[in-house]
Amino acid sequence: MRNKRLRDSRREKKRKKKLTSSLIWGGIVLVLLIIGAFIIYDSSRPSEGETIPIMADAGAHVPEGQDPGPFNSDPPTSGRHYNQPLDAGFYEEGDPETLTDYPEGYLLHSLEHGYVIFWYNCDALDNVDDCNQLKDGIKEVMDRFLSVKLIAYPWTSIDVPVVMTTWGQMMRFEKFDEGIAREFVQANRNRAPEPNAP
Repeated sequence: MRNKRLRDSRREKKRKKKLTSSLIWGGIVLVLLIIGAFIIYDSSRPSEGETIPIMADAGAHVPEGQDPGPFNSDPPTSGRHYNQPLDAGFYEEGDPETLTDYPEGYLLHSLEHGYVIFWYNCDALDNVDDCNQLKDGIKEVMDRFLSVKLIAYPWTSIDVPVVMTTWGQMMRFEKFDEGIAREFVQANRNRAPEPNAP
């Protein structure tokens, strides 16, 4: 009788051990499946905005001060650029970084690192109040993402108040919409040749 109880006890321990092992391995497989599904979803979700063809020489560096153009869009979404990116932040007209001859050389390097750029043109607006409201809206979106890999830069050659770009993508705004801008950032930030670069 005692031997039977001992055998039953051992069988029960083996069964519990096997069940525990099955549950652990099942959990690991489930977690891996969820991670895999997320990676597939993230890489296949549609980018927001208009797709602009990547230029053939997009990864080429040119010496600072040399015109990196021409480009296939305004503002540019790919192309030759300088070896230095522009830091994240909101740049105002008259800031030292906006007074260089070819700022797009730095900005394109930032795009190559996965940045999103808000190119804004207050000249396309009716008055100073509209300009201040636009800047506040852009800053609100940037703050929402802690300004990580986000740049706002004045660009007077565009004919709308704001154009957002990332590598090979562009979204034009006749009237700035913070919700659409947030979606563009979420869909496109770090979708670039060097997304792990700072």
